[in-house]
Amino acid sequence: MPSLQSVCSSNWPSPEDSSTEPVLLLLHGYGSHEHDLAGLAPMLPPGIPWASPRAPIDMGYGAAAWFPLVDLEGDPAPEPVADATAALWEWIGATVPAGAPLIPVGFSQGGFMALQLLRTRPMRVAGAVVLAGFTTSAVQAADLDVAADRPEVLWCRGDADPVVAGALVRRTAQWFEEHATVHEHVYPGLTHGINEQLMADVRTYIDGVVEGLQH
Repeated sequence: MPSLQSVCSSNWPSPEDSSTEPVLLLLHGYGSHEHDLAGLAPMLPPGIPWASPRAPIDMGYGAAAWFPLVDLEGDPAPEPVADATAALWEWIGATVPAGAPLIPVGFSQGGFMALQLLRTRPMRVAGAVVLAGFTTSAVQAADLDVAADRPEVLWCRGDADPVVAGALVRRTAQWFEEHATVHEHVYPGLTHGINEQLMADVRTYIDGVVEGLQH
């Protein structure tokens, strides 16, 4: 399995570091790249190390994907999702200090991957941010553990999003209802994108997660 390319903040710790401070993982969407969400770093809480890995599927022309998208209304095929999740955990194992709690921030398909981290190794994930994202109804390895703990997750989306809408929103909402404590923010007029109010809400949520880790 190839190692994922990534960009990271100047204060990113060495994977051999014994740090137990949280780190942010910025997970881009379908057809994007590792430099995309890195542009949001100035709008995130200062001082928290961040890294942005590139999804494993090369689409050409600088674009990448975590797994193929065939029918957004249906569940993605389980094998490519499992492969993408394994690739991301492998990258985390090679790049992130073993004791550092993870706060994944994912947009669209990257939001899906943020939830995959939570749904497979929840003890490693301090919080998750899903921006215009979605999830699968297919059972994942740690869903029962997640449901027992009901972690707090931030879910932000626009009410005019033409990409992640309808069945996808309902499916994701149902999963949250059954498994997590969701903080849902819906932004009037926002399409499949990000605005300043959304980023302010992301920053507030991350500040709360970090504060909770300190107690």
